[in-house]
Amino acid sequence: MVTHSSGNHAAALAWAAAATGRSAHIVMPSNAPVVKRCAVEGYGAKITLCEPTDEARARGASEVCAATGGALVHPSNDPQIIAGQGTVGLELVEQGMETWPAEGGLECIVVPIGGGGLTGGVAVAAKGLSGGSLTVVAAEPELADDACRSKALGAIQGHRDGKNPTTIADGLKTLLGSNTFPLIRDCVDDIITVSEADIAAATRLVWERMKLAIEPSAGVGVAAVMSPAFRSRHGDKKRVGVVLCGGNADLPKLLGILSTAAPAPSGCVLEEEQA
Repeated sequence: MVTHSSGNHAAALAWAAAATGRSAHIVMPSNAPVVKRCAVEGYGAKITLCEPTDEARARGASEVCAATGGALVHPSNDPQIIAGQGTVGLELVEQGMETWPAEGGLECIVVPIGGGGLTGGVAVAAKGLSGGSLTVVAAEPELADDACRSKALGAIQGHRDGKNPTTIADGLKTLLGSNTFPLIRDCVDDIITVSEADIAAATRLVWERMKLAIEPSAGVGVAAVMSPAFRSRHGDKKRVGVVLCGGNADLPKLLGILSTAAPAPSGCVLEEEQA
């Protein structure tokens, strides 16, 4: 089994391979957080480092597939991966109905977006289960806004100036693919981009108030909900679910981010529902 990933998908595939007696080969960008590399190696996978670009990751995975005879499991563009991630949408919709049965469940789901597998899967499930009435919003770092520009222009866009983004949300640097872009185009209602400062503040808020060890990529969704853009475009939505999409944090680096992040505004309340 072969994939390219900066961490979350890599760890999942490494674990699945170990659990089923298979070998896993993971192509990871050279700047991937050490904690993510350690987790992948801890599950017994072999890591091949590459330059931190989408092109280098894809090329590296292709070379490893050729050398090992392994099958590629794309981290976001594989239809089965997209379908599996869609179960997050299924669980959110079910939890929403359990929490607010009289009101009809959730009105909106917010999902951080990178390659679009999680967002696309959640959007398809949420739209299908709600008859299209549930609003799906993707959340993206301003410094890695390729999905936002892709949706606006109607075609897949690369990173600005062809450069690898420097966002602290390292799990959201990947680009949309041939299978994920149509789902984002057709099933996601809006994409909101957020600043690095807002990502850091939202991540700190979740650590302090919810006591959940999330990484900055997961904080992007919370930052989007707290943004003026969300209030102006979706302020009528009161029952909002936010996907916290990862907890593989590089602690030394994260401590620096959290220590300088803005504290939560007064009166801010978070509620948790776990599947």
